[in-house]
Amino acid sequence: MTARDFLHAAFHDPRTHAYRVVESVVWILILASVAVLVAEPFFPQDSRGDSILQRIDRVILSLFAIEVTLRILTYRPPELAVFKKPPLGRLRTEIFARIRFALTPMMLIDILTVLALVPALRGLRVLRLLRLLRTQKLFRYANPFQGLMHAFEEDRLLFTFAFSFLGVETILGGISLFLVERYSNPEIGSVGDGLWWALVTITTVGFGDITPATTLGRFIGGAMMVGGLFTLALFAGVIAHSLLHAVLSIREEQFRMSGYVNHIVVCGYEMGSGMLLDVLSSEINYEEQRIVLFGPYERPRGLPPEFMWVQGDPTKESELDKARVTHASTVVVTGSRRVKPQQADATTILTVFTIRSALTKSPAAQKRKKPVRIIAEVLDSENVHHARAAGSDEVIETRRVGYSLLAHTVVYPGTADATSRMVFQGHQNLYVGQLPEGMDGPATFDQVSREIRATTGCLVIGVRDPETGKEHVNPRADELVTPGMELLYLSSEPRLESP
Repeated sequence: MTARDFLHAAFHDPRTHAYRVVESVVWILILASVAVLVAEPFFPQDSRGDSILQRIDRVILSLFAIEVTLRILTYRPPELAVFKKPPLGRLRTEIFARIRFALTPMMLIDILTVLALVPALRGLRVLRLLRLLRTQKLFRYANPFQGLMHAFEEDRLLFTFAFSFLGVETILGGISLFLVERYSNPEIGSVGDGLWWALVTITTVGFGDITPATTLGRFIGGAMMVGGLFTLALFAGVIAHSLLHAVLSIREEQFRMSGYVNHIVVCGYEMGSGMLLDVLSSEINYEEQRIVLFGPYERPRGLPPEFMWVQGDPTKESELDKARVTHASTVVVTGSRRVKPQQADATTILTVFTIRSALTKSPAAQKRKKPVRIIAEVLDSENVHHARAAGSDEVIETRRVGYSLLAHTVVYPGTADATSRMVFQGHQNLYVGQLPEGMDGPATFDQVSREIRATTGCLVIGVRDPETGKEHVNPRADELVTPGMELLYLSSEPRLESP
């Protein structure tokens, strides 16, 4: 390895030991410089302590300057790794690529920090605090500030145009006012005064320290005011276009790093599925349990604000932690209505398998008191077994349930209305509960149902084995109900403790 290769690895290759050493040294310098910056106000100017701090500060800034210079000089343009170029073309690429690299947001922060070595620019020392944004440990999954930097880089053409437009306006307006009023306005003594006035006017700040004194100067000022409105609109459009995704990524990061637990994650929500949200709203108290919608596209318009939206692909393990699936109580996977049922079920099964695989590998999931429940919606009955094999705790065959209800009510009129009311919140709904305290010994189903009917008013219609998941609806009156078994009962609200 040549010296150039070593230096490139030390400043640009995070996989190497040299890079980690350099980053550690840089962090020590950053923390030391911040400490100097914080301590300086406590020492009187020109005192011995102030002189020592200034010398230390100059040494730190000099080391920063060396680091920034080496980082720029050791940068390797990607074009040279792909294309063969003659010596002159290679030199041109080396120069301009390094200039572009130096103008990236993070490098600009570093360069502005180093400029504090100039006595007249010592006020720039505070910018060294922005170097703290380089840290990755504070943001385990993604650095949101890095996302903002990427937004600037990806849309640099838009920002270049906007700033160029602002610069041209400022130069034309400032020089025009200087030429018109340099002899008649005592507030304008140089081109710099004119440029300052133009910038203040365009940005609608209007300090009032410089004002046009002549009629022509006021016309120029009016034109600058109108131009400033267009300039602000231009920057608003550019920022809205560029930073929206970055800001949403920050919201995702905030959710990932938050303390939300026991929430419900819905995968596969689509516009047009508003009824699902309505039903969830009637069953769940948002104050106690949050609902997170997790999908591979942007937040749908019109989605109620009480629902958290996280953009990501639930079929990829690397993105499941965006919604903190390991800390959720339940994950609901719905089927898409935009594709054929077989294709929708294939995506559902893949999502369930991915979630179950991630939960199996996660240390956090292994420490849970209760495992995460996965409920999958299947559109084709042939895929029920596959969904269960993939890891679903429960599978809902929505189309089959609807068609079965439709066929049953043809033969037995009135059953559809009664069944529909049973699944609506507030009516006699079906619940699963544990045996009440005091009923520890085995008892017949008739005894259990009578006692619970007398004490709670619930109608017990069956039992469920929690180990196998098998239900027995309307068992014989003399069938024994053993401790640990769960009860299926009808009630207007849950009255027995949930399992």
